[in-house]
Formats: sequence, C-alpha cells, structure tokens
Amino acid sequence: MKKRFRPLRFPQDESVHNHSIEWWYFNGHVRDKSGNAYSYMNCLFRMDVKRVGIPLLRAIPLATSYFSHSLISDLQRRTFQHRIAPLSILSDDSHSKPLLSINYINPAPRTGYTNCVIEKLDASRYHMKNEDLDVTLTAMKQPLLEGGSGFLDLRSKSTYCYSITNLATEGRMRIGAKWVTVSGVSWMDHQWANTKYTKDKWDWFSIQLDNNTELVCFVYDSSKGRTFLADICYPDGRQAHFDDVAITPLERRWVSPKSGAAYPTAWCIVIPAICADLHLEARIDNQEMLFGSINYWEGPLLVNGSIGDEPVRGVGFMELLGYASTYSNAQYVRDAVNHSIGRATARTLKGASSYIGRVRRSIAGRSPALRKRKR
Repeated sequence: MKKRFRPLRFPQDESVHNHSIEWWYFNGHVRDKSGNAYSYMNCLFRMDVKRVGIPLLRAIPLATSYFSHSLISDLQRRTFQHRIAPLSILSDDSHSKPLLSINYINPAPRTGYTNCVIEKLDASRYHMKNEDLDVTLTAMKQPLLEGGSGFLDLRSKSTYCYSITNLATEGRMRIGAKWVTVSGVSWMDHQWANTKYTKDKWDWFSIQLDNNTELVCFVYDSSKGRTFLADICYPDGRQAHFDDVAITPLERRWVSPKSGAAYPTAWCIVIPAICADLHLEARIDNQEMLFGSINYWEGPLLVNGSIGDEPVRGVGFMELLGYASTYSNAQYVRDAVNHSIGRATARTLKGASSYIGRVRRSIAGRSPALRKRKR
C-alpha cells in the first residue's frame, strides 16, 4: 500500500511538526583568515519520549524531549572535539514565530550555559549558534526535495526530508579557548517522521563540488531490505533523483578503541544515469560519536572523481550509523560522570594554584627578608 504524504510548504515546513521524531542538522566546511581549515556539525533533535523509545532517554519524565549533538574538527591539527547534550531545554517562545525560531540551552553543571539558536532571519538567511559556533548562513539555492517530493518510503518506515545544499557561511568558531573568524559553505537537513527507535543501519553522504553542484546519497538498511537514493542539485538549480546508485565501501577502515566498531572511511559512489563516479575519503579517521548504546561516525570528506567527461572535486560529510558496537548505556553514563568529575577537579586545581600564587606574591611583597633576597 502506498504511503500517504502531503506536499511540502515553505517556510511553514521549516518549523516543528507533530511527529514522533524530528531534527534540524547542519554541517559545514570553513576557513579562518590565515587559511586554516575546519569543519563542524550541529544537530538539534526533538522526540516523543514514549513513542520513539531511545533506550538511554526512556526514563526522562517528559512527553517531548530535545537533545543536541555537535562537533568541531581542526583539519590542520587533525583534532576532533564534540559535545553531546542528552537534554536540551527550549525557551517558551521557540516555534512561536512565522519563520523557524528555536532558542535552547544545554545545561552544563558548574560551567554555565550558552544561549543556542537555530532561526531563520528572512527569506534566505539563517542564524545558527551553539557553544562553539556563531554563524550566519545564506541559502544560495532552493531546498532540495529528497526523492523528488521530500517524502521517502524506506520500506520499514517513511520520512519527510529536504536539504539546503549550498549555504554561504560567515561568522566565528571557537578553536580551543580562542574564537576565530571563519567563512565557507554549509549544508542543512531537516527531517521528521512517525517512527520508533530501531537498530536500522545507514550510510549517508552530503557532497558539495567546486563546480557548484551538490549531491546527497545514502543507503538505508532495515529489516525489510535496503533503499538506495541519490539526489543532485545542478549549478542552475535543476534537481534530479536516482534510485539506481552503487555505494561501495573501500578497504580503508578505522576501528574505534572505545566501541570496537569498524567504520569504512573511504567509499566509491557510482550513479550510472549521469555517469558519475566519485571517490570519498575521510579527512580525520577518529570522528566517532557515542550516545549511550547508539554509536555513529560523523565527519568531513574529500571528494574526487568525474561526472560525465568532467573531472570534479569538492568536500562532503559522512554519517555512518548502525555499525556493531560493544559500548553500552552503562559505559556512557560512567564516562560522562568521570568526564564531569575530571573537569571539576581541573577547575579546582587551577583555582587552588591561582590562589597559592596570589598568596606567595602577597607574602613576598610584605616580607623585608624576601624583598632583600629578591634584590
């Protein structure tokens, strides 16, 4: 039986829906004024706690819960930092404006909080802000409706999904303790569905080529079979959609020392209808995100290959979910507690060291003997 859907409407469908799960996802590739390259991901999730049933979050005493995941990759230093907030708290006026408008905080005991924002400023501009990022994003193309309609039948479930594939990006990013001015290009996905948590598997890729062409490709593997899809947005804004696509992992792998999951970090994507042959490689191997018993790999790619007779190159992002893991909810809780204690201890030691230094300087300034010795 064909699943029912309704056509997407903009800007209305950029805001919240009464579905069991929904997320607003951004990734990006940026550089600072010195040419140093970075990438980021930021995603805010909304879920019906009982209907979705994510194991780690089932005990939350809320009907609707939000949580967020984000990461920053420093491609020069080949370092990766991430934040996983199991509970995000929205302001009362979120989702109350004609355009997309979300304000939230990720409570962090002893470290304060940041006012996080996902909002649409006007017909083409967005503002996105979290603990490590504050950027304005300008859409250079209309939304890409995945599958042609923005409604996908994935055999075991169905979902609405669209992408804004080319967002000119300006703002600032926190690298370590320092904020740097950055610019580049970003990607947005917005997806919502009536479904519950399952252990399905997917390999997903967003691709932004230097010739102003963008693609999204994925294989979704459920208990009822696999679904392949590729969507392309050409430089003039034309869109095309293909289900005849080969997405093949190559030999390169990264094995997580924490979860034991083995993630392919090099792939080949072939789309026969447009003679596309693309090779994708991870910029950094260690980009694993652990959210209780849910593990996934999320990070930036380099892309090379050809479409027809034209050589192409560009950047991309990859998300791999559902790879076998030994990491548990109990380990996640233990690691989170140890991390919190470690940060608190470091702050205590830093404060104590600063206090001792002030005392020593004060004593040295007041003691004639010490002043004489100093001279």
